[in-house]
Amino acid sequence: MGEYLINLDTEIFLLLNSWNNRYWDIVMKMATGKLIWIGMYVSLVYALGKAYGWQTALVMIVMAGLSVTAADQLTASVIRPVVERLRPSNVDNPISHLVHLVNGYRSGGFSFPSCHAANTFALATLMALVFRRWRFSFAIIIWAVINCYSRIYLGVHYPGDILAGTVIGCLCGSIFYILGRVWTRYWWACKLPGSTDRLLMLTVNTRTVMYRPVDVVIAVEILTVVYILACAASIFNL
Repeated sequence: MGEYLINLDTEIFLLLNSWNNRYWDIVMKMATGKLIWIGMYVSLVYALGKAYGWQTALVMIVMAGLSVTAADQLTASVIRPVVERLRPSNVDNPISHLVHLVNGYRSGGFSFPSCHAANTFALATLMALVFRRWRFSFAIIIWAVINCYSRIYLGVHYPGDILAGTVIGCLCGSIFYILGRVWTRYWWACKLPGSTDRLLMLTVNTRTVMYRPVDVVIAVEILTVVYILACAASIFNL
């Protein structure tokens, strides 16, 4: 059964990795970067502060950082050294000659589970739980999926790596969201007597309280995607 799943994972990877051309090489190489999404990260901080106030925003920013760090360390420092699954692109992997590479990019040695998937889904899960708006949740999950797919496209992760990383990321995001709720409900109440738990209050407030802040995040994400596509088009046509 294990061998069957590994073979199936490899076949699906080779199929997805084979759907490529020079234009999408540029797009995926840009999309997989961290700096390209800085605008979205800044807009998330803005949305948190605008919707919940600085106390709760600060707590959730800390929780987001901790959830991403926990997901990253669990995948990279705990699981990978034990599993030691070679990346598809690794020259020691028997299928490496079949893998489509972009500008010779091979990344590190081991691939299971995917740190990119764990990190992006940790952040996406926590923020989706914080804002609880379907269109925001849809948008940030699409962002995470783009990041994950880029790793398969670039030949550095199998779909199974992505799936495992996604599960880890969702768990880390959920756990640290719960810790953040506990912190805002009890710690801030003791620290600031008479203050209201805005995270709790928002669930019974009007919809307009949160729609404008999260719409900013969605707009920035869309603009970033458009920027990537436009830049790739300009480079492709050179």
